[in-house]
Order: sequence, then structure tokens, then C-alpha cells
Amino acid sequence: MLELTATEIRVLGALVEKERTTPDSYPLSSNALVAACNQKTSRDPVVAFTEAEVDAAMLQLREKGLARTLRGTGSRAWKHRHILHEELTLDDHELAVLAVMMLRGPQTPGELRTRTERYFQSGSPSEIEDALVRLSGRTEPLAMNLGRGPGQSQDRWIHLVSDGEAPEPTPELVLGGVTAPRRPAVPAGPSLADEVAELGSELTKLRDRFDALCELLGEDPRPATNEAGTLDE
Repeated sequence: MLELTATEIRVLGALVEKERTTPDSYPLSSNALVAACNQKTSRDPVVAFTEAEVDAAMLQLREKGLARTLRGTGSRAWKHRHILHEELTLDDHELAVLAVMMLRGPQTPGELRTRTERYFQSGSPSEIEDALVRLSGRTEPLAMNLGRGPGQSQDRWIHLVSDGEAPEPTPELVLGGVTAPRRPAVPAGPSLADEVAELGSELTKLRDRFDALCELLGEDPRPATNEAGTLDE
């Protein structure tokens, strides 16, 4: 099973994101890669890696065959790129889903569908669910269905490229002692839970667009607080 540190996961996820969303500035210099790892939007958790930490992670990723550092003809700067899709044989949907989970942690298919829109042109709403099933069904799974938590209307999925122990799925996903990856159930008809889920998806989309605008303007989307922990006027 692929095992990466938290720093390696963030570096790799950031490289995939920038390749798909800002191809004109990809591959990334060390400074650009540090900024991509530490940006305050579209990241959970927000981190503050140093250039030395990012360079050390890149060294490990190169040794594991997941990234490369190169210098183009006529260029004086070394640039970094991933080769995750080549090493693991991932298609566009699988690569995007995996990268977003690496950058933002466990998410529902609805959240993943919204957050991967910048990575490719989706042709069908079921493509994200299908990609999750393929990732979880590999000989060495790269994703796992965590099931639904209390009050949740959709299953949550997590990547399995961490060097920590995988979380336990909810009991409803364990059948006869065997964990069974499961696609989100298709309801028989619209319900209150479906309407709430749809509103949640729309809210996620609006939040991501707001984050992207803040990133473009170079502003922190989080409200400022004073030393007492209350919002500034």
C-alpha cells in the first residue's frame, strides 16, 4: 500500500491541483510549490510548511517514483511536477478525486463533484461516484467509504495514502466481517434529507467560489478575530 507522510500528501496534492487548474504556471518552482501547499483556500488543514520541509518531501516523492524535478531548456530554475497518474495508472477522474481528498480530507461525493469541477469537464454526475468505486476496488485500495455519520445524508470517503492507520468504517458497511465499499444509495424519491443535501452542495459550491475569489485577490477568507477570540468590528 502507498504510504506517504502528511507533508508528502500535501505536496503531491498541490502539484496535481496546479497542473489541472493553472497549467500555464506548471511545473512549479520551489517557491510556488511552498505557496501552493500553504495557501489558505481549498485546504484542510491550513499549514505553514517551510521551503526546507517541502524540498525534503519532494526528495522522498522522487525516490518513491511519484514526482520529478527538472530544468527546462534555457531555464535557470528547477521545477517540480508529479507523475502520480503514471505510477498508479489513474484516469482524469480518479486523479482529481484523489487529489481533492489529499488536500481537504474526507468528503462526500457531492462535495467532491463540486470541488473537482476546476480539474476537468465532467460529463455525468455519476463519474465521481464511479471513480470512488474504482479507487476503493483496486488490489491496493486508494480510497475507502467511511459511511454516514450522525445527521449526515451522504457517505463520506477518505484517501488511503497516509502512513497512519485507516479509520474504521461505520458498522453498516461491514458485512460478515468484510468491509464492503459501497456507492451512495439512490433514494426512491425526493425527501427532506435529499433537499438538505442539495442545499449543502450549493453552499459548498458558493463557499469554494468565494475562496477562489479571495485567493485571486490575495485576501484571507477567514474573519479576523481579536485576542479575546471575538470578531473584530
